[in-house]
Amino acid sequence: MNPRRSVLYLPGANPRVLEKAQTLACDALIFDLEDAVAPTSKSIARQQVENALQSGNYGYREIVLRVNGIDTPWGLDDLALAAKIKPHAVLFPKVESASELQALIAGLDHTGGIDLPVWVMIETPKSILNVESIASASTRIGALVVGTSDLVKELRARHTSSRTNLSYALQHCVLAARAARIDVIDGVHLDFRNLVDFEMSCTAGRDMGFDGKSLIHPSQIEVANKVFGTSDDEIEHAEKVLNAWQAAIAESRGVAELDGQLIENLHAAEAERILKFARALQARSSAI
Repeated sequence: MNPRRSVLYLPGANPRVLEKAQTLACDALIFDLEDAVAPTSKSIARQQVENALQSGNYGYREIVLRVNGIDTPWGLDDLALAAKIKPHAVLFPKVESASELQALIAGLDHTGGIDLPVWVMIETPKSILNVESIASASTRIGALVVGTSDLVKELRARHTSSRTNLSYALQHCVLAARAARIDVIDGVHLDFRNLVDFEMSCTAGRDMGFDGKSLIHPSQIEVANKVFGTSDDEIEHAEKVLNAWQAAIAESRGVAELDGQLIENLHAAEAERILKFARALQARSSAI
């Protein structure tokens, strides 16, 4: 179990931000060499990221390197950096087909990044339509990351608080991720100072099935961790569900009852997942 409630983008060319990230309570950090870096700063960003990861202590935080496309002037150098620093995962942007992803993984392997896990950005109409085959294209995929900013632009749509105009695309990504048994991370909330709307967006994403939220500002971390985390009440209820289920099994009953509600094996499985998630967070806290 690897909690990914809060996944923060870090502009690779900003050493101050890279250093501060060592103290932030987010689950994962995306060291960004792509969209957050101007073309003239690509090589500088690459060096800054390498320096930060060689000298910094990022503790439990999952380290992800978002590279430029392999068809850009910077893509191969980014892959070589990934092979050198060995992040927890390499994030490929704007992947639109399974064959394209397989070619990207082959390029990563060719530069020395053999067996490095990968994450995949789903951020174009073609990506959405092909997301099922993309998600199952490799056993090295750890997560899908929905790029809602690019998707809205490509759709000629608009950013709305409710995001109901993106419901099909978002739900399709969740379905594909669950079918492939991988995580799926919701897109960013651009109005980062509006934490009320941000919490609504997180709640909607959680209820849809997303594992966490990609973030653009540290102020969003606390809300994302709370919404995508487990409350004390949820943990207590999960423990009661498991106790009731185990008692039923011991008595050779296929169902149990808890507070007037029927408990079956699917409820027990979800309770186990919640408790495993809580234990992962507790183990992380104990190690700090």
